[in-house]
Amino acid sequence: MFEPGERVLLVGGGRTFFVRAGSGSFSTDRGVLDLDALLQASPGDTITTHTGQDFRALAPRATDFFSRASRSGAPMLPKDIGLVIAYTGMNHRDEVLDAGTGSGIAAIYFGGIAKIVRTYEIRPEFARLAEKNILDARLPNVEVVCNDFREADGLYDIVHLDLSITPEHVHHAYSLLHPGGYLACYTPFLEHLFTVMDAAGELFTDVQAHECIEREMTRSPRGSRPSTRVCHSGYVSIARK
Repeated sequence: MFEPGERVLLVGGGRTFFVRAGSGSFSTDRGVLDLDALLQASPGDTITTHTGQDFRALAPRATDFFSRASRSGAPMLPKDIGLVIAYTGMNHRDEVLDAGTGSGIAAIYFGGIAKIVRTYEIRPEFARLAEKNILDARLPNVEVVCNDFREADGLYDIVHLDLSITPEHVHHAYSLLHPGGYLACYTPFLEHLFTVMDAAGELFTDVQAHECIEREMTRSPRGSRPSTRVCHSGYVSIARK
C-alpha cells in the first residue's frame, strides 16, 4: 500500500494528476479525490471521485518526475540521459558522481540503476529542490551535495557533468575516475563540446561525441509524418579513462 506523503500518479478520464497519499482531498474537473483513501490502496488500484470518475493509482517512475516534478530550469531530456546510461554501461555495481544537479532529474534516472549516486549542485536553492524531488522518488542511494564539483573527492565508476564546462572540470573529473571509468558530459553548444573534446583528448584513451537528435512521429487522418518540433537538443560526449 501507499505510505503517507508518498507520491502517486492518478490516471483517468483523460487526465493525470501527481499527488501525495494521505493529504486530504484533491479537487479536479472530474470531481473531488479522497487522497486519504490511497493509504488503503496499492499500485493498480482504483479510487473514485465524488462524481463517480475512476482514477487508477500508479507508483511514479523516473519519466513521471521528468514530466511533473518541480523544476529549477530545463532538465536534460530522457533521450539524452539514456545516451549517458547506454554509452557508459551504467549498472547496479556503479558509484556515480553527477554534477550540475538542477532539479535532480538525471540523478533520479541514475539512482534507479546505479549502486550510489552523489550529485553536486553549487546553488543552494537548486540543491534544496533536488533533495525534495529525490526524496519524493524514494531513492536513498542518491545524495545531494551543495558544493562546487571541483571540491569533490573520492573515486567513481562514472562522472557525469551537466554544467558550464571548463578544462579544469574535465581534468578534475579524470582524477575522480577509476581506471576504465567513464566521463560523460552534456553540452548545449558546440563551443562547450569542443572544450570537452580538446581537454579530454589530452587525458582519456577514447573520446566520442554524439549529437542528441530524436524525431517524434505523429499520425492523423491526413497521414503520418515526423513531428515538426525541433529534434536537436544538445551534445553528449563520452570519454573513457
